[in-house]
Parts: sequence; structure tokens; C-alpha cells
Amino acid sequence: MHEGVMKAWLESSHLGGGNMAYVDELYESYLAEPTSVSDEWRSFFATLPKLDGVDLEVRHADVRQQFADLAKNKHREVVVVNSGGTADSRQVKVLQLINSYRFRGHQQANLDPLGLWQQSRVRDLELSHHDLSEADFDTEFNVGSFASGQEVMKLGDLYKALEKTYCGSIGAEYMHIVSTDEKRWIQQRLESVQSTPSYSKDEQAGILKGLIAADGLEKALSSKFPGAKRFGLEGGDAMVPMLKAMIHRAGEQGAKDCVIGMAHRGRLNTLINVLGKNPSKLFDEFAGKYEVVGAGDVKYHMGFSSDFETAGGNVHLALAFNPSHLEIVNPVVMGSVRARLDRREDRDGSTALPISIHGDSAFAGQGVVAETFNLSQTRAFKVGGTVRIVINNQVGFTTSNREDTRSTEYCTDIAKMVQAPIFHVNGDDPEAVVFVAQLAVDYRNTFKRDVVIDLVCYRRNGHNEADEPNATQPLMYQKIKKHPTPRELYAKTLIGQNLFTADEVSTFVSDYRDALDKGDCVVEEKSAVTAASVDWTPFLGHDWDSEFDASMSLDKLIELGKKATKLPESMVMQRQVGRVYEDRALMLAGEKKIDWGFAEILAYASTVSDGNRIRIVGQDSARGTFFHRHAVLHSQTDGATYTPLEHISADQGPFQVYDSALSEEAVLAFEYGYATAEPRAMVIWEGQFGDFANGAQVVIDQFLSSGEQKWGRLCGLTLLLPHGYEGQGPEHSSARLERFLQLCADHNMQVCIPTTPAQVFNMLRRQMVRPMRRPLIVMSPKSLLRHPLATSTLEELASGVFHNVIGEIDDIKASDVKRVVFCSGKVYYELLEERRKREQTDVAIVRVEQLYPFPHAEMAKVVSQYQHVTDFVWCQEEPQNQGAWYCSQHHFRGAIPQKGYLTYAGREASSSPAVGYLSVHNKQQQALINDALTIK
Repeated sequence: MHEGVMKAWLESSHLGGGNMAYVDELYESYLAEPTSVSDEWRSFFATLPKLDGVDLEVRHADVRQQFADLAKNKHREVVVVNSGGTADSRQVKVLQLINSYRFRGHQQANLDPLGLWQQSRVRDLELSHHDLSEADFDTEFNVGSFASGQEVMKLGDLYKALEKTYCGSIGAEYMHIVSTDEKRWIQQRLESVQSTPSYSKDEQAGILKGLIAADGLEKALSSKFPGAKRFGLEGGDAMVPMLKAMIHRAGEQGAKDCVIGMAHRGRLNTLINVLGKNPSKLFDEFAGKYEVVGAGDVKYHMGFSSDFETAGGNVHLALAFNPSHLEIVNPVVMGSVRARLDRREDRDGSTALPISIHGDSAFAGQGVVAETFNLSQTRAFKVGGTVRIVINNQVGFTTSNREDTRSTEYCTDIAKMVQAPIFHVNGDDPEAVVFVAQLAVDYRNTFKRDVVIDLVCYRRNGHNEADEPNATQPLMYQKIKKHPTPRELYAKTLIGQNLFTADEVSTFVSDYRDALDKGDCVVEEKSAVTAASVDWTPFLGHDWDSEFDASMSLDKLIELGKKATKLPESMVMQRQVGRVYEDRALMLAGEKKIDWGFAEILAYASTVSDGNRIRIVGQDSARGTFFHRHAVLHSQTDGATYTPLEHISADQGPFQVYDSALSEEAVLAFEYGYATAEPRAMVIWEGQFGDFANGAQVVIDQFLSSGEQKWGRLCGLTLLLPHGYEGQGPEHSSARLERFLQLCADHNMQVCIPTTPAQVFNMLRRQMVRPMRRPLIVMSPKSLLRHPLATSTLEELASGVFHNVIGEIDDIKASDVKRVVFCSGKVYYELLEERRKREQTDVAIVRVEQLYPFPHAEMAKVVSQYQHVTDFVWCQEEPQNQGAWYCSQHHFRGAIPQKGYLTYAGREASSSPAVGYLSVHNKQQQALINDALTIK
């Protein structure tokens, strides 16, 4: 306290004289810790006069300690902790400064190559905000956990280190992570080198050659094919050395596979300069000199695979095929990686690395990104972490105003939902880019979690090469036009450091151009492909009618059934589940017929006994939405689970069933990716209700139905979609059969509506035993699961035959038939029961169990006995504009006799799949049954 002010106060105070020592002691305690004194004294001290706005004085004890320290060391000021354990206030402020840089340094980092970003002032990073100044620069402070390798640093040196580490070419966001171990790991990696890596001359040459390759290919394509769309990488050239650095790092750490998913921008560059596709083939594609098998696809959607040589051995690279629907390829990549990991029995993701490459606007805008983040740590979908790269062009199509593209500061903020670290990096600093790439792979391999790299760059041309970007981003493109390429900038830096001469750089450029002109592979690391980890050869060239034998002996089937129902003695089941298993024992003994749930279980048991893997994923798949499957049992005493299908035999294939996250789009895409990478697995996605499959329509349209025609990709994925009209309303009735049938052509997939347990057993068996791998779409039942007529015998299961068409089953003379009703699914049993109730013998009912590919031969055989009939009816539950009527009636017309005619019996056309009231539903249902059976 100022002497004059203090004197005036003492003269007017009753606390002077002999009380001064006591008051001084109280005041010292108050300065150290205000709460250590009583409320009265705390209030009193708080009202003391202030000098020059200083809120709190320094304790005398601290001052004395400071002088003692200065006496010991006359050359520098040191801030230490006194004997009472209380730190100098500046020491605390220094630690707060370090923390501020860790939290918010990225907001002042030099990230934008164009210098267009308007960065707001961040007071937390200013010395004055922490009551520090340049006058303190020579004072040494303890730096706490700052990973500089020193316990104390001069404030000036620390400030420079913080600026270099957190406000240079790398902006690190990681303090949102809860795990202290992960944060400390990142701090150690960044702060120990101040985010400035040191690379050897050879490594720098490799980086430069990567930039030369990226730039050289785009220039060559622009020269050879001016105006052609190529979605060039220009501006984001650093992606090429980044990807190669990642692959090398992953290979050194034991990876055997690397699967990459990306949109179209930079894809051609990745194909040529990373995966090693021959440039001559790409040039031929541009020139139209290539043969297309199937429909084909544009150049910038095509995939490729190759082997890449690293210090740790070859890494097999696969660039996934994908459509223009942005971001949807990412869960496909994850599924493909999971299949590779499962095949190697790799539980933590060490042997396969997924890399997904995103656009900035799409990363923030497409909901499937959030879905895949949510899947990343779940049992069914974890792959040991994905390295995610955002090619941040700062513009999406023609939209660059942040207020239009997202509601967050960065396009990458969505990644914080899973506490993924985010490393923003300036695309014009290729060494920083490579450093971050290596850091990301190391983090992923250490913590088995997703990590995001935001490669801040630009797009030298418009959305495509025929676009004119100045129309919408004039200021940005005026800057881009004058801005040197990353290759030019980095070459200038290396020449300035006397590491390379201009002539040497020119030689690198001409060498790449010469190799490109020759059309030879330009990737030094490309290696001859060794034996593939999976052999697709046995599944090539087969169609849906290929011959196969799926039959099995009755004894074998019963043996499998016993193993699939054998339970540990300690298992205490829920009462209803116990009754299901008791019934299954009776079914095996022949005392009851086989129901739907048990037929499914037997199909799975037979499949794993053949050594095949089964993977079933859906929102209620372990139990079954409709309480019919019970593949996983839950003990009622301790909650332990038991899966009988995991205990069929010692050498069985794995059985995996997962209750998935509440997602359709990302989950179905994941399963598609899995199935395209593993032909010897029965991969099943089950909709909770078939109605919800339209949440994944993009996967069905762009991958499942057309992947083989566009890209030659085989896929044996099975979809179980509960479908049937039972009065449950518009969203719990229809799996949109019509949409699947509309997509059917080229024998691209199978669409089946089985109506008996034997049919579902043999349909599932056929999907694995037959050497064809194409999608199977199943309109699976709901009420039929327990329908008394929807049962089968063990003999029917063991036959191994799926009947694409099932003719009349009642004892009706063909010569007495005046009308033939065709139908599929649940409505068959309603027709059958009503006809029996009427004792009607002049109407035959024919079930079509496979609607596509349409079984012409089997239908002709069934219809052959009704050549005298002219009245044929197609009956369906769905409205007339939905279901099978519009897409399949030409098949029915082609199957009936020449003089016959075909009419429709069903609901009238409707914009809604079903009505909402049960009474209205029942009325409609009875009307269509009457219409189908009544001969006019």
C-alpha cells in the first residue's frame, strides 16, 4: 500500500498501535487466500484504497523471497514458488497463457494460402490479457507441461515457441478431447518440435517430386485435352505427398491394406501419382479409346488397386469406386476395411488403414458424415479409426460465404462429436502437411480413433474445368490467378536454402514429364501385386440360374438344429424366449412343424457349418423386431449373453449378429462395402421395418442396384425388409417393393417374397451355395412369422430347393379352374383361407416367390395346366401404383395363354402407401380379396 495513503488510514483507524502486527498477519493471509479470513475481515480488506487501479497487492513474504533469490543469482529474474506453496501471480498467468494457445492458437494460425480469411482478434492469446508484457520477456518461468524439454523458459522464448507451435502453418484443435493421455500425446508431438518438422534432403526431394507430379499431370491433361472435365487437384497439390507419406507410415507400422474413398476432385491425380495407374490408360479414356463392360462410368468415379512398397513391406491400395453423391463412399470404405480386418482376425485395426477424403462443404453438409462418426467406435463398425482428410477449397460449387455453407467456425467442427483431434494445415506448406499426415497415422494407430486433417487450400479452376469461377468469386479468383503453385513455392524455398539448384528442380520436372509422355507408371513405390487376400475367381461369370446343390441330409439338419438350440445349464431365459426354444426342440422331434424363426436359425447354422461367415446387422436383429429370431440369449439372473450359433462346431465360420446404431444410410453403405470385400460371407442388413429402407435410398440406387454395371463390382449383400399390410399405417406397411423392381435390369439383383419357412431356409442357403454374388432383396414377413399355415417340414428344408413359383396346393382339378390368381407374399394366405371358407374350386392361386429375375420357365410349367383359362388376375395388397403391378405385369402377360387376359385386384392408386385407420384397412383388404376370388 502507498505510504501516504497508509499513513492517512492509520491515523484515522482504531486498528493502529499494538494491533498492527495482528492486522498485518491477517492481511498477508488475505492476499494469499481471501477465503482464509472471516467474512468481516474479507469485506474490510476489499474496501481498502487502491493505487493506480491495482486490485491486489503482493504479499511482503513474496517480496522478501524475491530479494533472497536475486541475492543468490544477480544475473536474472526468477519467478519461484515460496515456502508457503503459493505461486507468484505471473507464474499462474504464464500457465494460463500456455493453455490459451493450446485451446485457441488455431484461430490465429497462418492457414489460408490466399490470405482471404478474416480472423477475429483473440484476446486470450495477447500478453496483456494475462497481465504480462514484453517487459517480462527476460523473466524465467516454470512452463508446466509444455513439452519443450525444459522446466523453465524465458517468457520471450516461450512466447515465440507458442506462436510457432500453434499459430504457424498448423492449427491444432484437440483440447476438446476428454482423455488426458491423448491430449498429452498430441502436445508432446507438436510442442517438442514447435510444429516444425525436420526432414532430410532425400525426404524433401520426395515431397518436391510429389508436388511436381501433382502439378505436372494437371498441366499435361489440360494441354492434351483442353476443356475436358477432370476435376483437377490444382491448389490442393499437397494431397499427393500427404497420401504417400500416410501409406509409407502405415506400412512401416504393419499395415497390409489401405482403402481410400474420395470424391471426384483430385481423383485422377490420386490414381496416377499415388496408386500408379498407367497414364497411357487414362489418356486413352480421355480420347475414347477403351472398351466398356456393362454401362461403365465417368473417369473420375472409377476405382483402382495396386501394391505400394514401404519399409515395412507392401501395402495393398484400393481406391473405392463411388458415385457423385458426396460423402456416401465413406461408410463403404469403412465396411471394406472391416471385412479385411475380420478376415485377418484383426481386432484393433492394425493391419488395414481407411482414408476418407472429403470436400469442405460436403463434410459439413452431408448427414452421412455424422452417421459414420457415430459408428466409428461401435462394436459392429469400428475399424481402429479412420484418417479423414478435408480438401478445403474454401468454396463448394459456387458457394463460399460461410453463412451459407455451415453454422460453425470450421467445416470440420462436426468431428468434435467423437472427440477427434483436428489438424488444420496450410496447403502451401508441404512439409507441415506431411508432418500432420504422419502425426495423424501415428495418432490413429496409437489410440484407434478417428483423426481429421483440414488441408486448407484453393481450387485453381471452377467446379470443373469448363466452369467460370469469376462470375461468383471474383476477388478469390483474382488472387488465385496471381498465386504461385505449391510446387513453385516449395522449389523456391529449397533453392533459397541451397538444398537444390534451379537446374536440379528443372530436371525433376522434365523427368516426370518424360515418364508421363511415355505412358509408363510414374509411382516409384508401385510393386507387382502379390496374391490377393481374397479370391473372387469362383464367383465370376455366373448368373442367377447357375446350377448348384444346396440339399443336405435330414440327419445333418437335425444335428445342426440340436446344436443351435443347446444352451448352458446356467442360462436362465425369459419365460417367452424359453418357450420359443422349447418349441424348437419339439420341431426337431417332429412333434411340431418348423416355423419361420427356426428355419432362419437352421439356415444360419448350416451356413457356418460349411465354414462361411455370417454377419447380420439391424436395429433389432439379435432378437428380431417381431420377437422371432432370438439368436442372442440374455440370462435373467446376471445379464450375460449366449449365442448358440457360435457353438455349432470347432471349425465353423464366425457368426456375428449386431444390433446397429439407429441409422439406415451409413449402416447399409457399410454393409455394402463389407460384402464387396468378402464373397465368402453371408452379409445381411435387416430393416426394423422395410419402410425405413428409403432412408438409405442413395445406397440402393447408386451402389446396390448399379455397382456391377458401372464398375464391375460383385456384391452378395442380402436385405431383409419386413413388408406386409396389417393395418399398421403408412410407415409400417411397405418396403416399397415397386422401387426395387423399377431398378431391376441386367439380372442385377434378386427380389424375393418367400411365404414358407422352407422357402426362407433354401433362399438363404442358395445365396451362399450358388456361385453367384448379387444382391438379394427380401420382402420378409411380419404376421406370417406366426401364421398357422406358414409352416414347413424338416424334409422340405432339407430338399435344398427354393421354388421361384409355387402352384396350387389344394386338391383342385385344373380342368375346373375358370380363373387363375397370381400373387406374392402374405395376401396368398388370406386368399387361400377365404377360398377355403367359400369352398370355391374354380379359382387357382399361384404364388410368385421370386419377382426378379422373373422365372419364366417355372411359371410356364405351372400355367401349362391352365391353357383353357382366359381369366387371369394379379392380386396385391399395395396400391395400384405401388407393389409389383406396374413393373411386373408384362411378365405375367407373357406367361398366360395367348387368348387370356390379365386384370388387377388390389387397392386403388394412392400417394400414401397405406391408410391410417385399422377399420378402413380391413375394409380395403376384404374388398381386394373378394375382387380377386369373384368371377364376374
